[in-house]
Amino acid sequence: MTVHKKRGILLAIIVLVIAGGVIYWKTRSLPPSDQLTVYGNIDIRQIQAAFNDSGRLRDLRVQEGDRVSKGQLLAEMDPVRFQDVVDRDAARVAAQEQVLARLLAGSRPEEIAEARAETVAAEASLSNAEITWKRQQLLAAEQYVPRQNLDNAAAALKRARANLDHAQQALSLAVRGPRKQDIAAARQQLQADRAALSLAQRELADTRLYAPDTGVVQDRILEPGDMASPQTPVFTLALDNPVWVRAYLPEKALGKVRLGMKASIYSDSFPNKTFSGWVGFISPTAEFTPKTVQTTELRTELVYRMRVYACNPEHQLRLGMPVTVHIALKDNPPQALSAHPCEN
Repeated sequence: MTVHKKRGILLAIIVLVIAGGVIYWKTRSLPPSDQLTVYGNIDIRQIQAAFNDSGRLRDLRVQEGDRVSKGQLLAEMDPVRFQDVVDRDAARVAAQEQVLARLLAGSRPEEIAEARAETVAAEASLSNAEITWKRQQLLAAEQYVPRQNLDNAAAALKRARANLDHAQQALSLAVRGPRKQDIAAARQQLQADRAALSLAQRELADTRLYAPDTGVVQDRILEPGDMASPQTPVFTLALDNPVWVRAYLPEKALGKVRLGMKASIYSDSFPNKTFSGWVGFISPTAEFTPKTVQTTELRTELVYRMRVYACNPEHQLRLGMPVTVHIALKDNPPQALSAHPCEN
């Protein structure tokens, strides 16, 4: 065998070895056909915690970085003026309750007895006025008294009759008691006063700011002594369980992925750990692949924004962290998920 033939055989062997290595490397690097791989970054929800009313901040209970639980007290406003309003409205309710109770009880026996006595006195006065008027008539007819005395007696008789009528009407009112309309008006006024008291109590309770959900204090915006208002948040809370991966689904895989499918999430920060997740959202609108996203598809292809949620009980996944998501396309039926599947 000549030297040229040996060199040709050796060169052919080298080419075959290189080609085999390239084919093996490409084959190994390709994802399996029953698995979809996407890339993205961790995203979280945020809450701007603010008071429902305006006032001076008296105390802040947490610092940046503190972990808080749902319902935990975060801050307090000065409650003095709110307490004064509660006390005033409570007094109004108490007074109106007494007014309604008086109307419902009706007239007291002593009041009815007093009205009867005044009626009897009016009857006696009328009887005396009639006798006096008749006597003055006889005397005036004989001209023993001036005509003026007869006129005075007639006027007194009219007053006595009017007083008797007034006493009789007062007795009738005392016996019948208050009007139904007055009782209904008193009930409505009491209801209005109670509503005002409830609102005042709610405003007093709103001087205490509680955590609306479990998370971590990301920013402490105000300090004690500052003026708080509904438009000015006191804290920014990061809700980091669950978190989600903001990724992009290639158009070719759109028909293979469904909401609720399980996913596995990997991070370079924790190379030996797998985070379990699920597909929670797929955008109905296509868009071009953002330049910051790395995929195995061409960047000019249309993609659909998606969210892959993940429970994060140990709070290892943080905002902006790059991750890799694997979604099995076989034997991965969509699962029905509750609104809060992660226990904090």
